[in-house]
Amino acid sequence: MAIDGYMSGFGNEFATEAVAGALPEGQNSPQRVPYGLYAEQLSGTAFTAPRRENRRSWLYRLRPSSSHGSFRPLPEGQLRSGPFTETPTTPNRLRWNPLPRPTQPTDFIEGLVTFGGNGSPSQGMGVGIHQYVANRSMTDTVFYNADGELLIVPQAGRLRLVTEMGVLGLSPGEIGVVPRGVRFRAELPDGAASGYICENYGALFRIPDLGPIGANGLANPRDFLTPVAAYEDVDRPTRVVQKFQGRLWAAELDHSPLDVVAWHGNLVPYKYDLSRFNTIGTVSFDHPDPSIFTVITSPSDSPGVANCDFVIFPPRWMVAENTFRPPWFHRNIMSEFMGLVHGAYDAKAEGFTPGGASLHNCMSGHGPDRETYERAVAVNLAPHKIADTLAFMFETRWVIAPTRFAMETPALQRDYDACWSNFPKARLPGTGSETKR
Repeated sequence: MAIDGYMSGFGNEFATEAVAGALPEGQNSPQRVPYGLYAEQLSGTAFTAPRRENRRSWLYRLRPSSSHGSFRPLPEGQLRSGPFTETPTTPNRLRWNPLPRPTQPTDFIEGLVTFGGNGSPSQGMGVGIHQYVANRSMTDTVFYNADGELLIVPQAGRLRLVTEMGVLGLSPGEIGVVPRGVRFRAELPDGAASGYICENYGALFRIPDLGPIGANGLANPRDFLTPVAAYEDVDRPTRVVQKFQGRLWAAELDHSPLDVVAWHGNLVPYKYDLSRFNTIGTVSFDHPDPSIFTVITSPSDSPGVANCDFVIFPPRWMVAENTFRPPWFHRNIMSEFMGLVHGAYDAKAEGFTPGGASLHNCMSGHGPDRETYERAVAVNLAPHKIADTLAFMFETRWVIAPTRFAMETPALQRDYDACWSNFPKARLPGTGSETKR
């Protein structure tokens, strides 16, 4: 089903053509492709991966993607990749203010800043966590990532991603995923944009199994949108920038490589409107684990333990009886990087602002600040809706090692620990100021 330039569904076998008759029928690689186009397979998994896991698409283009010269190294700026070893990994809880907007013309690639990550693209596991801050569209430049797929979370300003496989328009409140190897150009319809990126080195993102929830709920497959075929027939110099093994490389072409006229397959760019997430929570007491808010997940080789979960905390009704409703105090074997798209996060009354971020690594105790705690234990419990909020979390099985930039930037809140420093000691009856054990 086509919806305003998109096809709906998750994991589907899509087929689309920008010119009638461009898509071969009945086979992938005929001796003569219609219109003299070139057939090319893009494989996101090993050829022999089980059918249920196999991701690949066939592209029919004006020129082969192999039509380029040698790549040369480019400066990486503040972009980093695993293994993340440039500074010792601190056990301290970290929080950052929003990054300042650039004062010089800065496109999407130039505006990438890495906050941390784990694993390694060479090993095919782990993640890199970045933010982007940009104020100009990419011009005669395209980008692709050979290290992992990109989960993009816009925070301010729209992105128009012109990909090989069609145009993906993203607004704050939506997410987009660009597969490993897919070329794209990032345009800024509003003149400036910022947001977050999870670079997934591991198994491809998928929607999670629902288990006892049943057949419906959370992110529904029909709400994921993949663009229909669109192509550029442009003969002028274009720079192709790729990220390969943590470094940037560039090659020059005499044409735009966004020239795919038709394609079919299931390795695709896609977008999802987070307002369509069917939030599930308690209607009695307590509240379930944050994993109930998972939109998409990258599994690991350990069942139930994610290479990375993308979890959101969207607008929702709170109705639990006799319950501390904000997120409780906890320590977690998983590591959590959080961001805020808009509004307020219900565990932090102050200090966590849209565009900011926080990191709570493995076994770092965290939870609500004192103001949030005292309000939550004193409030008269009645059904109420948290309306203006959209927080999210990249949660991963491995410790997230911060980069040197993350530890030295003025955006780092060096007083973050103070929000938990002034909780009074609990008093047991008949023990005075002492708590006996």
